[in-house]
Amino acid sequence: MAALKSRLCSKILTPQLELGAFSNGVKFMAKEKFEDALEKLEDIVKKMEAGDIPLDESLKSFEEGIRLVRFCSAKLEETERRVEVLLGKEESLKVKNFQGEDGD
Repeated sequence: MAALKSRLCSKILTPQLELGAFSNGVKFMAKEKFEDALEKLEDIVKKMEAGDIPLDESLKSFEEGIRLVRFCSAKLEETERRVEVLLGKEESLKVKNFQGEDGD
């Protein structure tokens, strides 16, 4: 059971998404704020990591987590495109890849 929870949580945190591959859940959540969706996702992960929920509820939480990941990813991609467009209008500004502390 612990291995299953670990795989489910890692899939929530590291989705492999393609541009434009959004489910109806993303369209439904379009008015939701990114920060609210991210907070809900963190709550789902904490609840699943605790391991105190039944399998059916875990599956529902996983499905909701996937919808939230897709929504957050879409918002981030949209924001990145907007920033690139804005910076494209300024010759003196250039987009650089962000390197976090761990060298991502």
